[in-house]
Amino acid sequence: MPIEFTDEQEQLRAVVRDFADSVIAPGAEAWDRDHTFPVDVVRQMGELGLFGIPFPEEYGGGGADLTTLCIAIEEIARVDQSLAITLEAGVGLGANPIYRFGTEEQRQRWLPDLCAGRALGGFGLTEPEAGSDAGGTRTRAVLDGDGWVVNGEKAFITNSGTEITSIVTVTARTDPPGAEGRPEISAIVVPSGTPGFTVAPPYRKMGWHASDTHGLSFVDARVPEDHLLGERGRGFSNFLSILDEGRIAIAALAVGVIRACLDQSVAYANDRHAFGRPIGSNQATAFRCSDLAVLYETARLVTYQAAWLHDAGQPCTQAAAVAKLHATEAAVTATRHATQVFGGYGFMDETPVARHYRDAKILEIGEGTSEVQRLVIGRGLGLPL
Repeated sequence: MPIEFTDEQEQLRAVVRDFADSVIAPGAEAWDRDHTFPVDVVRQMGELGLFGIPFPEEYGGGGADLTTLCIAIEEIARVDQSLAITLEAGVGLGANPIYRFGTEEQRQRWLPDLCAGRALGGFGLTEPEAGSDAGGTRTRAVLDGDGWVVNGEKAFITNSGTEITSIVTVTARTDPPGAEGRPEISAIVVPSGTPGFTVAPPYRKMGWHASDTHGLSFVDARVPEDHLLGERGRGFSNFLSILDEGRIAIAALAVGVIRACLDQSVAYANDRHAFGRPIGSNQATAFRCSDLAVLYETARLVTYQAAWLHDAGQPCTQAAAVAKLHATEAAVTATRHATQVFGGYGFMDETPVARHYRDAKILEIGEGTSEVQRLVIGRGLGLPL
């Protein structure tokens, strides 16, 4: 079916594209080189209303849908994946769990700042010994009097250590030690600065250098009892229920990456001359650009089809997994093609395609690996996985 956007969505695209080109693009290389999280630019993204796009106006949001959020993420990803994932995680992992599962008091307490970009939230699911098997969490929370006492570690947590990070929601076992059967996993909101909550130094990463990513540790970190998010024992299942939205949003990020590779490769193929003519006149280069166009069109179609299904209230788990798998693997391929078109210049850090090449690999890993997406798709096909 054709993809059609509303006038309001196209207006938002134009605004975000102008902001990305004029504010983010000029600084992206330096932030990447210096591993700098540009907090002032993130605040400006908040002032544009980007962090509040899918939330109700009563919390300071824009009252829009997932498709609209995907458009914003796609446009930012064209110029910088680090800022795109900051937005995607800030909305999908920081604010969305509060909105979806929080009490009204919790929403009123935390959502307005998260929607306005005055604060960021993280979601602590992954642990050093529990990645794709996130249900194997070892972090524990014990109800002691009127508070929860949290002990454990989390790994690879986005937006968890910035100067504007206000909360991190963590999954933790709340069943009694030694209890048999399936573990009871709950979600608990831990505010930044809580005694016993330590943010480790930032990771040295292959890419996403301007994205904030840390390991976290909790040693007798105590929070009030009312910081339980959702029902006790529903923390992991609640998180699984919002994975579709995150996977579609990551696919949109990948679409932006592919678009950048296509645009930059076509421009370079026209401008760069070798043997007396533009390199785009050579079939080898022209075919790579053609392949990039195919990758972009197919990734865009499956991504926005999945977003449309979600916004229409229709089942979208299968479509979300297809979009996430295809778009992210297409993005990795696209960055390889673009780097080849640029030749030696594509290997230089100052070229955007080199940065996209390093950044794109994590797209096949974060918010569900490609292997996990294939499991989801296989189960949807009725296979006994």
